[in-house]
Amino acid sequence: MISDHGHLVDDSLSFSMTFEHLGLKPNLLKSISEMGFVNPSPVQEQAIPVILSGKDIVAQAHTGTGKTAAFGLPCLQNMKKGEGAQLLVITPTRELAHQVSDELFAFGKYDAVQTVVISGGKSYSQQIGMVRNGAQVVVATPGRLLDLLKTKKLGVFSPSMIVLDEADEMLDMGFLDDIQEIFSFLPESRQTLLFSATIPAPIQSLAKNILKTPEIVRITKKEDGAINKDIEELYCVIDEHERDDALVRIMESEEPKKAVVFCRTKSEVDRLSTMLMSRGYPAKGLHGDMEQRQRSSVMQSFQGGAVTILVATDVAARGLDVREVSHVINFHIPFEPESYIHRIGRTARAGEKGRAITLVTPREWRDLRRIRQKSGSQMIHRPLPTMGDVQKENAKRLMIELQNQKIHEFSGVFFEELVNTMGIEQAAQKLVSYILQSNDVPGPQSIGITGERLNRFFFDIENGGDGREGKRSGGFHGRGSGGYFRRSGGKPSGGGSGRYSGESGGGRKPSGSGGGKGGFRKGKPKGR
Repeated sequence: MISDHGHLVDDSLSFSMTFEHLGLKPNLLKSISEMGFVNPSPVQEQAIPVILSGKDIVAQAHTGTGKTAAFGLPCLQNMKKGEGAQLLVITPTRELAHQVSDELFAFGKYDAVQTVVISGGKSYSQQIGMVRNGAQVVVATPGRLLDLLKTKKLGVFSPSMIVLDEADEMLDMGFLDDIQEIFSFLPESRQTLLFSATIPAPIQSLAKNILKTPEIVRITKKEDGAINKDIEELYCVIDEHERDDALVRIMESEEPKKAVVFCRTKSEVDRLSTMLMSRGYPAKGLHGDMEQRQRSSVMQSFQGGAVTILVATDVAARGLDVREVSHVINFHIPFEPESYIHRIGRTARAGEKGRAITLVTPREWRDLRRIRQKSGSQMIHRPLPTMGDVQKENAKRLMIELQNQKIHEFSGVFFEELVNTMGIEQAAQKLVSYILQSNDVPGPQSIGITGERLNRFFFDIENGGDGREGKRSGGFHGRGSGGYFRRSGGKPSGGGSGRYSGESGGGRKPSGSGGGKGGFRKGKPKGR
């Protein structure tokens, strides 16, 4: 390793330290509490004191260990007022940049911390203006940042704290030379923090060049992995325009006791929660732009059962600890493996079983592949039930309910009048039709990519493609698994006036793909 000194920590060990013990200031502790953090994770416990002391650090920690808070909290504490850009965080992707910016903004909201994302896909002038107007935190991708530094468009840019986040990912994406060049534009007098899941030789070499006598924090991964084995992980391949219908079909077929639906943006949370409520589902949204009073009200309703579907962003749901959450649904696949682990960890608590269902389009296959590889996920493919499948299950459920139904005192008189009016056969059929119609399944007959098109999708992946309708690019070897859902029995957030970062929103035939019969259960949502 780079240094012989440092800390070696096994994150399977229990600890009782709190964030108060780490010496964080009251405003940060208030934000932490509102976001649901209780105890620091091992990497936070070890890294925060080192960073607060002003030392450089190399932190090796796997996905899902809370690295953003590990560097974000102490850096925010060490900031000085009115000095412009003081913290620069470099991330490999624009999606991660927005996620980190959102979380840092949420941590620093009581100190009026302003954040800006420097990445492709947005206006140069807007990003430059935000930096020059005094944003204290800059989260950037290497390409756009290097371009602005070379052209001197950022003006005087001298952050005193530099963070390389997911350094090994930047190595894999070919950004190492850009990183070296970026540091030639940064001040010599600085604190440099390097976070990475692995420390291969090129990262060790980089660390020797840009860090000064760093402390080493190494967190070993739990032997049993980061994902709870009581969570059944599934994914459905759909077209982009089918997301809403797919979500409703899952609700119809799964009958979740309590479900958390994760979205990427607060606007999506608002739209989806409104859509679900309009269809009779007891749903509420949760995101970072809501006042604490509103957030508390939503959580009380969810915990008490008046609301059974919580639609939330990643940061807003951070620390969410509600028992009896039977389902987690990823309306969009999360950007990072850490987010996936955090999301699905909301279910299967206190020894209960849980189910995590992710909606994914062919264009998102690379993201799915990366999450599976980095998180150790065991996600398997399941097609969505058809309307006919759900209707058949409804009929089975209704049969059981009718057998247990108590006979109403006026039912005999009413039925006799029906028989006299239309005959016994027609009266019985109309009554049954009326009951079935009240349980109609919304949406199209079939949802998702099935049949021959699904076969081609998996064929392309098996042969090195990425599943994007025949487009090739070194891929992931995966295959579908037949069958439909069977009941297991059992946040970007932020916002506000000071916020700068915006929200965007071979071939082997796969077994069972596009076919199979259901065996799932259907029931009406509570309150519907």
